[in-house]
Amino acid sequence: MSVRVRFAPSPTGYLHVGGLRTALYNYLFAKHNNGKCILRIEDTDRTRFVENAQENLITSLRWAGIEFDESPEIGGEYGPYVQSERFDLYKKYGLQLIENGTAYYAFDTSEELNAMRERQQKAGIAPKYDRTVMRNEFTLGKDEAKRLVENGTPYVVRLKVPLTENIRFTDLIRGDVIVNGRDIDDQILLKSDGFPTYHLANVVDDHLMAITHVIRGEEWLPSTPKHVILYNAFGWECPTFAHLPLLLNKDKSKLSKRQGSVAVEDFKEQGYFKESFVNFVALLGWNPTSDREIFSMDELIEHFNLEKVNKSGAVFDIQKLEWMNSQYLKMLPLDYMAELLEPELKKYNFNNVNRDYLIKVINLLKERITFLKQVPVFGNYMFEKPANFEQEYLQKHWKDNTPEIIKPLVEQLNVVANWKHDDLYEATKKYVEANGLKLKDVIHPLRLMITGKSVGAGMFETMEILGKEECMERINSFLANYK
Repeated sequence: MSVRVRFAPSPTGYLHVGGLRTALYNYLFAKHNNGKCILRIEDTDRTRFVENAQENLITSLRWAGIEFDESPEIGGEYGPYVQSERFDLYKKYGLQLIENGTAYYAFDTSEELNAMRERQQKAGIAPKYDRTVMRNEFTLGKDEAKRLVENGTPYVVRLKVPLTENIRFTDLIRGDVIVNGRDIDDQILLKSDGFPTYHLANVVDDHLMAITHVIRGEEWLPSTPKHVILYNAFGWECPTFAHLPLLLNKDKSKLSKRQGSVAVEDFKEQGYFKESFVNFVALLGWNPTSDREIFSMDELIEHFNLEKVNKSGAVFDIQKLEWMNSQYLKMLPLDYMAELLEPELKKYNFNNVNRDYLIKVINLLKERITFLKQVPVFGNYMFEKPANFEQEYLQKHWKDNTPEIIKPLVEQLNVVANWKHDDLYEATKKYVEANGLKLKDVIHPLRLMITGKSVGAGMFETMEILGKEECMERINSFLANYK
């Protein structure tokens, strides 16, 4: 059997990080099994439609490195199937269920349905469509139902749930699931406007697209018995199901934007590498081994196994994500990072920075930052002369006698033939030892004059990359103003 999976989001705004994990697990499972992963936009609920949401979804998925298979004629260049372009198909299959007796017409008004729910709530009964007392073909008779439909009376098509049966299916993550038919609602399949509900369109599409495994979030678990009933009603074979655990905040509540960012595009904007973000999301509920946490996409594909996904919710730990991003900052190719950083530099008017120089700067600062985009802020002195000097640092390390201590050192540094870290260090060390000083007595003034900041990379490494001419110009300019 050739594995075929799908990611089927609704275009309701942005790609939630939980949605990315679902897409990623589908993608990893398909690639691990040499199968196909299909993108399907489930936009049957037009009340939730958001302009440009589909484009934003695809942009976020592409940024994460998830590419889909197949390009139907009705899809765009990226090839998603779009349910709103297949409505006639769903209506045909919905009416087919009417014909075989597994679905029925219902003619209740919204007022009648509200009254039914109120009666049930007063009686302490969970709200659920009661086919025995409402206006449908069971209470009206098939002939009357047919007459109402032919006369244009508004109707919906509802699923006829087998109330005396247990609905069974096996979930790869949760094992065997059994639900009593009496606990399942007679779900609407076709609405009064002829539009399908999620349940009908979902099952029809999964069958017609030959989906072998339905991998989706835990929130869809209660819908699965209805889908199993639909598969049986059509006489189709059920796919294999796998319902992924919820993503949780640290307090174990469901991950939501009330407690912070949840949109993939937000994390991209904050400066997370796609490689680190995908690595982190992949391990939310699954880890192939306990002895490491850094995996490339190819390694994730190689090791992925649905049976190892946890049942319990996975905590979205932002501190761990930041740590992981810092690890990638240390190991990603410098030239790749330089290419990513160049557009960010232009936001600070650091234009036309030499690529080789930029690579050296990234390599210098990468151990001291968490995000690549911090380079032009944390290390702005690598791209411009300091216009301001940290006052507390200045007052602490620039005393009345500092110029007489530092000027002879500057003279010695000025004649260093090889402006490299080791030579600069040796010249400075030799000077402080000869004058009964400590290295910190001169390092802090040097850092102040050259960078204007109290914190930065190693001083001699910084001086080497900036170059002799630039360093001496900054030092002399400072000495002229702070005598």
